[in-house]
Amino acid sequence: MGVRAKFTYVGYEASLQAEFNEKKPDGSVDYNKPTPVELRSLRFNPVYGNGDPNHENTKFWKASPSGEIRLGTVNPAAWSAFEMGKEYYIDFTPAGA
Repeated sequence: MGVRAKFTYVGYEASLQAEFNEKKPDGSVDYNKPTPVELRSLRFNPVYGNGDPNHENTKFWKASPSGEIRLGTVNPAAWSAFEMGKEYYIDFTPAGA
């Protein structure tokens, strides 16, 4: 059994992170040769009610009125899958053993 929530993509923060891909001749990681990579921290907030008690967003608002989800990724394909201001369902389902 899980829980479904509805969140809106509200923005992101970008920063440069060091990624260590270079290897030494012995195969170990060369920590003296970092490669900069963009990290985006995507922010999602719960949807809010619109005054209509029968509207789906009002029902979600009553169930989860506050909070934030932040997802960090260095994958441009992942961050480009989200559209600013668009609403998304988030399903929380136990992962199992």
